[in-house]
Amino acid sequence: MSRNSDWDNAFSAETLTGKIEHAPSYAGALSFLRRKYSRDLTGVDIAVTGVPLDIATSNRPGARFGPRAIRMASSSLTWCRPWPWVIDPLEQLKIVDYGDCQFDYGAQQTITPCVEKHIDGILDAGAASLVMGGDHFVTYPVLRSYAKHHGPLSLVHFDAHSDSWPDDSMRVDHGSMFYHAVKENLVDDRRSVQIGLRTTNDEPLEFNILDARWVHEHGPAAVAARVKEVVGENKVYLSFDIDCLDPAFAPGTGTPVCGGLSSFQALEIIRGIAGINLVGMDVVEVAPAYDTGDITAYAAASLAAELLCLFAARQTNSS
Repeated sequence: MSRNSDWDNAFSAETLTGKIEHAPSYAGALSFLRRKYSRDLTGVDIAVTGVPLDIATSNRPGARFGPRAIRMASSSLTWCRPWPWVIDPLEQLKIVDYGDCQFDYGAQQTITPCVEKHIDGILDAGAASLVMGGDHFVTYPVLRSYAKHHGPLSLVHFDAHSDSWPDDSMRVDHGSMFYHAVKENLVDDRRSVQIGLRTTNDEPLEFNILDARWVHEHGPAAVAARVKEVVGENKVYLSFDIDCLDPAFAPGTGTPVCGGLSSFQALEIIRGIAGINLVGMDVVEVAPAYDTGDITAYAAASLAAELLCLFAARQTNSS
């Protein structure tokens, strides 16, 4: 089904499915993929939500503006299904834009439980979440919620950094939250994969690491095959830090590292892992103040749309 008469589908939608054709990307409300803004999750498959946090950054701040930038870029992706998928998530899935998580940035001790409660509300309603960051710390409270509902998860993690540096204090830090996720049994590191890493961590826990050199040498198909081998039928949370991409493809991020993946490599890997038991996902660390021509925001919006395809593919295989 397609609709072509209303630019502000975010407010006026009468159904939660369908493409929006002939609506100019430069006008209308900036919901994600022009989905309806709603806190009513009755019958909803995916709630897209922003967590505009960047107080956990170790380098350049600005990822608090990431959700807004991703929504803006996504407005150009609503008129046809993502290529080359035969599945159209906008037709198959009931998706809403759930708005942003609200928290008090000045009360750091309240942020983790606040984000966790926000995601609890989505999962309790029977929906899954697609989270837009924000810095990468936001994945930690999201994983706490998911582990309560699903048990320990396999993590498929795209990044330039391991984000698992040892930390025995409970810092609000985007470099240590996966260390805590493993120690708290939110994530099974032995059944998890980190892709695109190119920074040094001499204590990488037991994650299966396909670093940037491995990806460039072996290619997307081999990466996808290895991911499927590691995660098997485990429930999977996929987290994509936009700095996994080389700065040539994603300059608008807080901690860029040269030598990363191209947009095409990342998209092909995601397409190649269709069929994994995906239960939740995020795209984080978009910092639009450092972007050039919005290319980082467009990459993030495209990746997020691909993750919806990945989720829809699993639903199709399970039906």
